[in-house]
Amino acid sequence: MRIDQTHRSWCIGSMAGLAVAAAVYIYYSRTSPQGASGGTFAGLVYGSLAFAGMLFAGLLGARKKVPVWRIGRAQTWMRAHLWLGLVSFPLIFFHSGFRFGVGLTRALMWLLLVVFLSGIVGAVLQHFMPRLTTERIPLETIYEQIGRVRSQLVAEAQTVIEEVSAALDGNVSQATAQQRATSASAGTIGGVTVASGLQVDAGASAQLQEFFRRQMRPYIAQGGSKGMQLADRNRSESMFRQLRLPLPPNLHPAIDDLENICEEKRELDQQTHYHRILHGWLLVHIPASYTLLLLGAVHAVMALRY
Repeated sequence: MRIDQTHRSWCIGSMAGLAVAAAVYIYYSRTSPQGASGGTFAGLVYGSLAFAGMLFAGLLGARKKVPVWRIGRAQTWMRAHLWLGLVSFPLIFFHSGFRFGVGLTRALMWLLLVVFLSGIVGAVLQHFMPRLTTERIPLETIYEQIGRVRSQLVAEAQTVIEEVSAALDGNVSQATAQQRATSASAGTIGGVTVASGLQVDAGASAQLQEFFRRQMRPYIAQGGSKGMQLADRNRSESMFRQLRLPLPPNLHPAIDDLENICEEKRELDQQTHYHRILHGWLLVHIPASYTLLLLGAVHAVMALRY
C-alpha cells in the first residue's frame, strides 16, 4: 500500500509541476519579444530545472552500484527516476523553444530523444515482462543460476542414461547359453529379418547412448541452442517416441524423465530470452543517459561562459 501511495504522490506532484511549467511557458513565449529561447532568463530556468531532474534521475545508477547505501527505499528511487526523467523531457523543449538548434545543441536534443524513448520502452517492458514470464514459466529460476541448473540437468540425464543402459546390458549379460545361441542364429526367414530380444536390447542401449552423446548432452549444456532439433517441442516428442519403441514398458518412465529434462531446458532458454529482452534496452539507455549528462554539462558551461 505504501508503494502505491508513493507512486501516486510522484505522479500527482510531477503532473502538477509540469502543468505549472507549461502554463508559465505559454505566457512567457507569447510575451517575450524574441520568443522563447534558451538564452533568456526563463529559458535558463527551464534548462537548469531539466538538467537538475536528469542529474537526480542519473543518481539511480549510483544508488544501484552501492546497494549498501541506506539513502531512501529502492522503490522510491525508481519512482523518482521515472517521473523526474519524464518531466525533464518537456522542460528541455521549453528551454529550447521547441528548436533543435545546431552543433552540440542538436546532438543533445537527439540524445534526449534516444534516452526518453528507450526509457519508455524499458518502463513498458518492466511492467509487462515479469507477468508474462510468470505466466509462461511457472518454475522460474534465478537468472544467475541458470548455468548451474543446466549442469545439474546434464548430470541428471547422464544418470538416467546409465541406469537404462545398465538395465538393457544386464538383460544381455544374464542371458543363458541357449539364449545367446538363439540370438547368434537370428537371421532372415522368408525374406523377413528376425532379431532376438537380446539383439534388440543391445541395439536400444547403443542407440540411447548415441542419442545422448550427439543430441541431448550438447542441447542441455549449451546456453544458446536455437536451431537444434530438441529445441523444437514437436521434433523432440517425435524423437523420444522413437526411443521408446525398442524398449520394454518398464523403462518408458526413464525416457519420460529424459523428455522432462529437455522440457525444463526449453523453459530455461525461454527465460534467458525474456531476460535479454527485459534488460536489452539498458544497453542503449544507460550509455546514452551518461553521454547526455556529460555533454549537457559542457553545453551549460559554454552557454553561461559565452
